[in-house]
Amino acid sequence: MPAQHRQTPRPTASGPAKGRIAVLDGFRLVAALMVVAYHYVAFSSGWDTSPETIFKTAYLPSTYGFLGVNLFFLISGFVICLSCWGRSLGDFLTSRVIRLFPAFWLAVICTSLVLHFFAGPEHALSLSEILANLTMFQEPSGAKSVDGSYWTLWVEMRFYLLFALVVWRGVNYRSVVSFCIIWAAAAVTAKGMGSKELSEALVANDCWFFIGGIAFFLMWKFRPTALLWAIVVFSFLEGQYFVIANYHGHALSYRGEPAPVWPVVALLSLFYVLMAGVALGWFRKINWRWLPAAGALTYPLYVLHENIGWSITSRLQHKVPAAALVVGLVAGMLVAAWIVNRVIERPVSKKLRKVLVASFAEIRQHSTAPDAEKVPAGQAEAAATGRAQPRSAERL
Repeated sequence: MPAQHRQTPRPTASGPAKGRIAVLDGFRLVAALMVVAYHYVAFSSGWDTSPETIFKTAYLPSTYGFLGVNLFFLISGFVICLSCWGRSLGDFLTSRVIRLFPAFWLAVICTSLVLHFFAGPEHALSLSEILANLTMFQEPSGAKSVDGSYWTLWVEMRFYLLFALVVWRGVNYRSVVSFCIIWAAAAVTAKGMGSKELSEALVANDCWFFIGGIAFFLMWKFRPTALLWAIVVFSFLEGQYFVIANYHGHALSYRGEPAPVWPVVALLSLFYVLMAGVALGWFRKINWRWLPAAGALTYPLYVLHENIGWSITSRLQHKVPAAALVVGLVAGMLVAAWIVNRVIERPVSKKLRKVLVASFAEIRQHSTAPDAEKVPAGQAEAAATGRAQPRSAERL
């Protein structure tokens, strides 16, 4: 390709690990806190009095906190490309499993226990549904989620499954650009056909933010081009439409009327500008050591906060001032997220990585060295001479 690889600036001794973009960790924390504010301040769950009455100043800005999810999706498109470039399908799947499941398993167990013994606005699910949640595929299976915030994990999972096709075929500039264009065209087609099933499979409402994040990554790694900017603009235009079209599902009332729509477009525009800044190197000098540590808190914070927070709020709202209760809840959840990251995520991820790496290595071994006694003689001879190496094994 004519575009030249852009070398990642070498971090300083006090900066983050090589290959990590520290400012994205900061953006992730902001996105997580937006969602937390939406659930704790704007939602009525857990409160006996309307939050609009309790939080006269913070209520309206908090109603737009749900857009933190869209910022997450933009960052995810960028980071997935960054983390899987030059890696095999086995490496990609391993990285996703060790990133998502350890903290998620603990969150499912903790949330279920809290709701069983201290039920608030939400109640514990049946044991069968809780066990289904541990797969992270409870939504397509028809089981209810232990926590309402888990809906975004199924969106992310579908993105990973789709992008795994690119990784399997080989990640390069052409394949990734082609993926963005084909995915966008397929999503528009599915919506135009009115196919709910196909739209769900293609993540047709939310794919635009992943696509935008991928295009920004390509700008960062190579250089901005007219085609990449076109993909970004198209993803923004389609994305804002679907967010506003579904706004009734998120919008909360303000002074008896739905909250204004214009901040939705303003915030989405800001997110795209910030990601463009990452792609163009505006934040290259921001490499503070605490940012990766803050970024590590975002996922456990996200999967822990909602129902547990509402349960605590419902019990303490008449004993602790509302503002102090919310601040204490956020602080407590951040501490819990730090503990989960240190005590659960890191050690479990290391052990899980070893197991998965060994498993994929065994797949490659058995795929490239078939037992001659179990295959026809002609195939065994060809395999022995190296003429019949299965290409699929190389991609694992």
